[in-house]
Order: sequence, then structure tokens, then C-alpha cells
Amino acid sequence: MNTRALTVGIAGFAIGFLAMTAIVWFSAPPLMMLQDESPYGYEETIAVFQAEAAEAGWSILNSTDMQAVVANHAATVPGVTVFDLCSSQYSIEILEQDDERIVTPMMPCRVSVYQTSDGTTYVARMNSGLVARMFGGLSNEVMQKASTETEAFIATVVN
Repeated sequence: MNTRALTVGIAGFAIGFLAMTAIVWFSAPPLMMLQDESPYGYEETIAVFQAEAAEAGWSILNSTDMQAVVANHAATVPGVTVFDLCSSQYSIEILEQDDERIVTPMMPCRVSVYQTSDGTTYVARMNSGLVARMFGGLSNEVMQKASTETEAFIATVVN
């Protein structure tokens, strides 16, 4: 192989690698997080979300009023409530397996209801279906099922 062909090949590889890195860098963040505008106000969205989660069999382990948290530090922000959701049906599958517990930092599932400064309310969460693919195996299977279920009841909140 001549030197010119080798140089062109290496340069082509480097340009391709840089282009793919740029594509991933700029497209990954919007893919990793999901948000939907709620047709309701902030308080009503919270109430509907809580009812739909319970109806779907999910437990709300905790909710954190971030507006109150930052108010303790002399800051004022529109409403933000973060919910910790759990379905023991799915969590047990992960927790029973030593090799699967690596995903426990993402447990419980977290969903946020927040209001923007113009008064629009959103429901946001991690795109756990996409994230699950990186783990493969049982973690992927369980997280896919949990993601499908949570997306279904969130859809009833935002539609």
C-alpha cells in the first residue's frame, strides 16, 4: 500500500470519527431526557399524575418540592416537584440478582412536574427505555417493561 492511500485512509477515518462524535455530542442530551407539556396547571398536573401512577399500580415513595428547597436558600423559582416512583413488580427482578444491582442508582424511577416562568407545566423524566439498551440483559428487559408502563400512564396525564 502506498503512503498516500494510507494517509487518505487515516484522514478519512479521523474525519468520520470526529463527525460521529459531534453528532452524538449534540443529539444525545435531547434523546436522554423526555418532557411533555401538560394541558393542566401545575397543581392539577401533580394531582392527575399521582392518581394515574396509583391507578397503574406504581407507588410514589417520595416527592420533593424543589421550590421549597431552594426557598430555604433565598431563591425563588417556579414550581418543581420530583417524584420517586417504584413498582415492586419490576424492582424485585433487579434487586434479586447480584449482577443486575449495578442499575440501582437509577432506582426508583424519577419523574418531575415543573412549571416554567411563563406558567407552562411540563412532565419530565429520563428516557429509561433508551438508557436501558446500554445495559442489555435482564436490566434492559426489566427497564423496557417499566418504561413502557410509565410512559403509558404519563401519556394519560399529558394528553
